[in-house]
Amino acid sequence: MIDLLDILSSRKVVAVLRAPDAGRFVPVARVLYDAGFRCIEFTLTTRGAIDALCDVRRALPDDVLLGIGTVRTLQQVEEALEGEADFLVSQTFNPEVIDAAQRSGVPFIPGALTPTEVLRAWEHGVPAVKVSPIGPVGGPEYLTELTAPMPEVPVMPTGGVTVDNGAEYLRRGAVAVGISRSLTGDALTPGGDLDALAQRARTAVSGVAALAAA
Repeated sequence: MIDLLDILSSRKVVAVLRAPDAGRFVPVARVLYDAGFRCIEFTLTTRGAIDALCDVRRALPDDVLLGIGTVRTLQQVEEALEGEADFLVSQTFNPEVIDAAQRSGVPFIPGALTPTEVLRAWEHGVPAVKVSPIGPVGGPEYLTELTAPMPEVPVMPTGGVTVDNGAEYLRRGAVAVGISRSLTGDALTPGGDLDALAQRARTAVSGVAALAAA
Protein backbone atom coordinates (compact mmCIF):
# COMPACT_ATOMS: atom_id res chain seq x y z
CA MET A 1 0.00 0.00 0.00
CA ILE A 2 1.32 3.46 -0.85
CA ASP A 3 1.97 5.90 1.99
CA LEU A 4 -0.89 8.21 1.08
CA LEU A 5 -0.45 10.43 4.12
CA ASP A 6 3.15 11.10 3.18
CA ILE A 7 2.15 11.88 -0.39
CA LEU A 8 -0.66 14.22 0.65
CA SER A 9 1.66 15.95 3.10
CA SER A 10 4.07 16.75 0.29
CA ARG A 11 1.65 17.53 -2.53
CA LYS A 12 -0.95 19.36 -0.42
CA VAL A 13 -3.73 19.81 -2.98
CA VAL A 14 -6.05 17.38 -4.74
CA ALA A 15 -8.05 18.36 -7.81
CA VAL A 16 -11.55 16.89 -7.58
CA LEU A 17 -13.24 16.39 -10.96
CA ARG A 18 -17.03 16.12 -10.88
CA ALA A 19 -19.32 16.57 -13.90
CA PRO A 20 -22.34 14.92 -15.55
CA ASP A 21 -19.93 12.91 -17.72
CA ALA A 22 -16.19 12.43 -18.03
CA GLY A 23 -15.84 13.51 -21.64
CA ARG A 24 -13.42 16.33 -20.77
CA PHE A 25 -11.48 14.63 -17.99
CA VAL A 26 -8.40 13.85 -20.10
CA PRO A 27 -7.73 17.39 -21.41
CA VAL A 28 -8.56 18.89 -18.02
CA ALA A 29 -6.19 16.47 -16.29
CA ARG A 30 -3.44 17.42 -18.75
CA VAL A 31 -3.90 21.11 -17.93
CA LEU A 32 -3.86 20.39 -14.20
CA TYR A 33 -0.72 18.29 -14.49
CA ASP A 34 1.08 20.97 -16.50
CA ALA A 35 0.16 23.52 -13.81
CA GLY A 36 1.71 21.37 -11.09
CA PHE A 37 -1.08 19.15 -9.77
CA ARG A 38 0.05 15.61 -8.96
CA CYS A 39 -3.11 14.28 -7.23
CA ILE A 40 -6.42 14.10 -9.09
CA GLU A 41 -9.68 12.53 -7.91
CA PHE A 42 -12.44 11.37 -10.27
CA THR A 43 -15.88 11.16 -8.64
CA LEU A 44 -18.18 8.22 -9.29
CA THR A 45 -21.14 10.57 -9.64
CA THR A 46 -19.59 11.33 -13.03
CA ARG A 47 -20.62 8.99 -15.83
CA GLY A 48 -17.54 7.21 -17.20
CA ALA A 49 -15.23 8.24 -14.34
CA ILE A 50 -13.34 4.95 -14.09
CA ASP A 51 -12.78 4.68 -17.84
CA ALA A 52 -11.53 8.27 -17.76
CA LEU A 53 -9.08 7.38 -14.99
CA CYS A 54 -7.63 4.66 -17.19
CA ASP A 55 -7.36 7.10 -20.10
CA VAL A 56 -5.64 9.72 -17.94
CA ARG A 57 -3.28 7.07 -16.61
CA ARG A 58 -2.11 6.45 -20.18
CA ALA A 59 -1.95 10.14 -21.03
CA LEU A 60 0.06 11.46 -18.07
CA PRO A 61 3.46 10.62 -16.55
CA ASP A 62 3.75 8.05 -13.79
CA ASP A 63 4.22 10.57 -10.99
CA VAL A 64 0.55 11.57 -10.99
CA LEU A 65 -1.64 9.95 -8.31
CA LEU A 66 -5.17 9.13 -9.48
CA GLY A 67 -8.05 8.42 -7.13
CA ILE A 68 -11.73 7.55 -7.28
CA GLY A 69 -14.13 9.49 -5.07
CA THR A 70 -17.71 9.17 -3.81
CA VAL A 71 -17.09 5.48 -3.07
CA ARG A 72 -19.97 4.20 -0.91
CA THR A 73 -20.49 0.51 -1.73
CA LEU A 74 -18.49 -2.69 -2.00
CA GLN A 75 -19.31 -2.88 -5.69
CA GLN A 76 -17.88 0.59 -6.21
CA VAL A 77 -14.71 -0.45 -4.41
CA GLU A 78 -14.36 -3.39 -6.79
CA GLU A 79 -14.94 -1.18 -9.82
CA ALA A 80 -12.37 1.36 -8.64
CA LEU A 81 -9.81 -1.35 -7.97
CA GLU A 82 -10.38 -2.84 -11.41
CA GLY A 83 -9.64 0.63 -12.79
CA GLU A 84 -6.38 0.59 -10.80
CA ALA A 85 -7.13 3.67 -8.72
CA ASP A 86 -4.26 4.68 -6.42
CA PHE A 87 -6.58 5.72 -3.60
CA LEU A 88 -10.28 5.90 -2.76
CA VAL A 89 -12.30 8.70 -1.15
CA SER A 90 -15.80 8.95 0.26
CA GLN A 91 -18.11 11.60 1.67
CA THR A 92 -19.15 9.10 4.36
CA PHE A 93 -17.70 6.54 6.79
CA ASN A 94 -18.50 2.86 6.13
CA PRO A 95 -16.17 0.41 7.91
CA GLU A 96 -17.06 -2.47 5.58
CA VAL A 97 -16.16 -0.46 2.51
CA ILE A 98 -12.90 0.77 4.05
CA ASP A 99 -11.92 -2.76 5.05
CA ALA A 100 -12.48 -4.02 1.51
CA ALA A 101 -10.15 -1.38 0.09
CA GLN A 102 -7.51 -1.94 2.74
CA ARG A 103 -7.52 -5.71 2.17
CA SER A 104 -6.69 -4.97 -1.46
CA GLY A 105 -3.82 -2.69 -0.50
CA VAL A 106 -5.47 0.58 -1.55
CA PRO A 107 -5.72 3.46 0.94
CA PHE A 108 -9.16 4.88 1.68
CA ILE A 109 -10.00 8.39 2.91
CA PRO A 110 -13.49 8.41 4.50
CA GLY A 111 -15.61 11.49 4.99
CA ALA A 112 -16.83 13.07 8.22
CA LEU A 113 -17.92 16.45 9.54
CA THR A 114 -18.39 16.51 13.32
CA PRO A 115 -15.68 15.83 15.92
CA THR A 116 -17.24 12.48 16.84
CA GLU A 117 -17.44 11.41 13.18
CA VAL A 118 -13.87 12.49 12.44
CA LEU A 119 -12.42 10.64 15.43
CA ARG A 120 -14.45 7.49 14.74
CA ALA A 121 -13.20 7.42 11.14
CA TRP A 122 -9.58 8.07 12.15
CA GLU A 123 -9.67 5.25 14.69
CA HIS A 124 -10.42 2.84 11.83
CA GLY A 125 -6.82 3.07 10.67
CA VAL A 126 -7.20 5.36 7.67
CA PRO A 127 -4.41 7.67 6.42
CA ALA A 128 -6.53 10.82 6.74
CA VAL A 129 -10.13 11.95 7.12
CA LYS A 130 -11.96 14.07 4.59
CA VAL A 131 -13.89 16.90 6.28
CA SER A 132 -16.76 17.89 4.00
CA PRO A 133 -18.66 19.98 3.18
CA ILE A 134 -16.63 22.44 5.20
CA GLY A 135 -17.44 25.69 3.40
CA PRO A 136 -21.09 25.93 4.49
CA VAL A 137 -20.36 25.13 8.15
CA GLY A 138 -17.72 27.74 8.89
CA GLY A 139 -14.78 27.32 6.55
CA PRO A 140 -11.24 27.71 7.92
CA GLU A 141 -12.54 28.84 11.32
CA TYR A 142 -14.48 25.60 11.67
CA LEU A 143 -11.38 23.59 10.82
CA THR A 144 -9.45 25.35 13.60
CA GLU A 145 -12.12 24.55 16.17
CA LEU A 146 -12.53 20.99 14.90
CA THR A 147 -8.89 19.99 14.98
CA ALA A 148 -7.67 21.86 18.07
CA PRO A 149 -8.72 19.05 20.47
CA MET A 150 -7.32 16.31 18.18
CA PRO A 151 -4.25 17.66 16.38
CA GLU A 152 -2.97 14.14 15.73
CA VAL A 153 -5.74 13.47 13.18
CA PRO A 154 -4.73 14.33 9.58
CA VAL A 155 -7.66 16.02 7.86
CA MET A 156 -8.34 16.96 4.24
CA PRO A 157 -11.09 19.59 3.96
CA THR A 158 -13.17 19.66 0.78
CA GLY A 159 -16.56 20.96 -0.22
CA GLY A 160 -16.36 24.73 -0.35
CA VAL A 161 -12.55 24.93 -0.42
CA THR A 162 -11.56 27.40 -3.12
CA VAL A 163 -8.53 28.32 -5.16
CA ASP A 164 -8.20 31.48 -3.06
CA ASN A 165 -8.60 30.00 0.43
CA GLY A 166 -6.98 26.57 0.02
CA ALA A 167 -3.68 27.76 1.49
CA GLU A 168 -5.55 29.14 4.53
CA TYR A 169 -6.89 25.68 5.35
CA LEU A 170 -3.36 24.34 5.11
CA ARG A 171 -2.08 27.11 7.37
CA ARG A 172 -4.70 26.09 9.93
CA GLY A 173 -3.48 22.50 10.00
CA ALA A 174 -5.01 20.58 7.10
CA VAL A 175 -2.66 17.94 5.70
CA ALA A 176 -4.09 18.62 2.22
CA VAL A 177 -7.14 20.16 0.59
CA GLY A 178 -9.47 19.03 -2.16
CA ILE A 179 -10.65 21.69 -4.59
CA SER A 180 -13.48 21.08 -7.04
CA ARG A 181 -15.80 23.67 -8.64
CA SER A 182 -13.67 26.68 -7.73
CA LEU A 183 -10.82 25.07 -9.64
CA THR A 184 -12.53 23.45 -12.61
CA GLY A 185 -15.05 26.20 -13.41
CA ASP A 186 -16.60 25.45 -16.79
CA ALA A 187 -13.59 23.45 -18.03
CA LEU A 188 -15.37 20.09 -17.67
CA THR A 189 -18.19 21.15 -20.00
CA PRO A 190 -17.97 21.02 -23.82
CA GLY A 191 -16.14 24.11 -24.99
CA GLY A 192 -15.10 25.06 -21.46
CA ASP A 193 -12.20 27.47 -21.01
CA LEU A 194 -9.00 25.48 -20.49
CA ASP A 195 -6.84 28.61 -20.44
CA ALA A 196 -8.81 29.96 -17.50
CA LEU A 197 -8.48 26.57 -15.81
CA ALA A 198 -4.71 26.70 -16.26
CA GLN A 199 -4.59 30.13 -14.60
CA ARG A 200 -6.67 28.97 -11.62
CA ALA A 201 -4.58 25.83 -11.28
CA ARG A 202 -1.34 27.82 -11.26
CA THR A 203 -2.82 30.14 -8.63
CA ALA A 204 -3.71 27.20 -6.40
CA VAL A 205 -0.30 25.60 -6.75
CA SER A 206 1.57 28.87 -6.19
CA GLY A 207 -0.47 29.52 -3.05
CA VAL A 208 0.63 26.19 -1.63
CA ALA A 209 4.24 26.85 -2.64
CA ALA A 210 4.20 30.27 -0.99
CA LEU A 211 2.88 28.75 2.23
CA ALA A 212 5.60 26.11 2.22
CA ALA A 213 8.27 28.78 1.73
CA ALA A 214 6.96 31.02 4.52
